[in-house]
Amino acid sequence: MQSGKLIVFSAPSGSGKTTIVQHLLAHPELKLEFSISATSREPRVGEVDGKDYYFLSLEEFKKKIKNDEFLEWEEVYRDNFYGTLKTEIEKIWAKGKNVIFDIDVVGGLDIKNIYPEETLAVFVKPPSIEELKIRLKKRKTESDDKINMRVAKASIELATAPQFDFIIENINLQTALDEAYHLVSTFVGANGED
Repeated sequence: MQSGKLIVFSAPSGSGKTTIVQHLLAHPELKLEFSISATSREPRVGEVDGKDYYFLSLEEFKKKIKNDEFLEWEEVYRDNFYGTLKTEIEKIWAKGKNVIFDIDVVGGLDIKNIYPEETLAVFVKPPSIEELKIRLKKRKTESDDKINMRVAKASIELATAPQFDFIIENINLQTALDEAYHLVSTFVGANGED
């Protein structure tokens, strides 16, 4: 079944990984398709099931865990599960594409451990925890309590950075985008220009 590559972007929330992944998806020569994660959390305003996430009830998520339907999964916050369905990866590989992930650090490292040769694991590092907090507040999508929870988790996530293949420090967005493009195009063997 294995045919494509797996490109993992992990980072604390607010580091810029989603922006980087969206940039890479805009380059057809990389032959990337986004892996939509499943989650048990409620959709945020504007999020669409099957596009942003596969939104599952807590019971549905736990049933899929029991049935071994996930490549990786994690309870990120209490009763708040995220995971990658095996069928999602199979569907993308069947199209002859490479899979790109915007994923939690634990999930990213799990994928790297399962497919060490096929996976490029990139950690996106914010300039500082203070800058991360500013970015999260600017989003205006979460309460101060949620932001504080994410910032506390970020300190733990930053400690995992050395376990990734590469670290991109997102101080200047354009520099980070260029660096990500270079890493991914080299890994997938694309000959396109940025």
